[in-house]
Amino acid sequence: MRMLINVPETVVADALRGMAAAHPELTVDVENRLIIRRDAPVAGMVGLVSGGGSGHEPLHGGFVGPGMLSAACPGEVFTSPVPDQMARAAAAVDSGEGVLFIVKNYTGDVLNFDMAVELAEDEGVRLAKVLVDDDVAVTDSLFTAGRRGTGATLFVEKIAGAAAEAGAPLERVEAIARQVNESSRSFGVALSAVTTPAKGTPTFDLPAGELELGIGIHGEPGRERRPMMTSREIADFVVNAVLEDRRPAGPVLVLVNGMGATPLLELYGFNAEVQRTLTERGVAVARTLVGNYVTSLDMAGCSVTLCQVDEELLRLWDAPVQTAALRWGR
Repeated sequence: MRMLINVPETVVADALRGMAAAHPELTVDVENRLIIRRDAPVAGMVGLVSGGGSGHEPLHGGFVGPGMLSAACPGEVFTSPVPDQMARAAAAVDSGEGVLFIVKNYTGDVLNFDMAVELAEDEGVRLAKVLVDDDVAVTDSLFTAGRRGTGATLFVEKIAGAAAEAGAPLERVEAIARQVNESSRSFGVALSAVTTPAKGTPTFDLPAGELELGIGIHGEPGRERRPMMTSREIADFVVNAVLEDRRPAGPVLVLVNGMGATPLLELYGFNAEVQRTLTERGVAVARTLVGNYVTSLDMAGCSVTLCQVDEELLRLWDAPVQTAALRWGR
């Protein structure tokens, strides 16, 4: 195993200590596993809390800050955070205007966030919850009942975060988050398996010269395994899979996302093919984001997320954001 770690048991705590040192604009509670914007709670503003297993960085901790999340709860690697974490986060960011939980559709995350809602409401926090389930590759997986939450999580956190920053009430922020999720579809491809620190070896077998179409962010199996394809062929397959599920009626946001071990040289080349495919199919692109944002440790591969936007959603996407991993407009 070749990893920049000390021991598997301290990987998350070590990363949080390093994040605290690099980002003084955040409050990082290593013991309680919380990442909070330092100015929280912000008077008059709805708080946004998300979280999930570590190993998907910069999701979610890298998206904490003005214009996006108020707090994030990192669990152990590929393991849901616990209800107490989420309830503490909600209390820390609640200004009296309520808190929105943004939850990826994985069984552990859903159960623990549901319990956290009860804990936080017992403490007087007004809560709403939005489930992200954008992955069209499979209906159910080892980790979920229903579709998995993947790249659309970034779109939901950014756009709902901008609405909260602008002073929208909880009901409106929740409605916008739901609209973004319902308007988004994703599909992922793995070129290599993922290795977790605890296991030290690949979590599944992907022979040389093959790829997995429809992979999940924890290494869950996808639709099918094929011999290696060109970037052009992969883009055609992925975009077609997304458009077959939901054909956008207007312009889209495009996320070309790396799974952790794919260099930008390849991702930008792949984006060129994605843009070509969308143009050939008559889909107008409003904005494009390329990079490693919703990752799976050291997995090579990519995912594509499309989100249909109207004028309001596009304005909220363009609104200023200042986080560790996403920033513009300031």
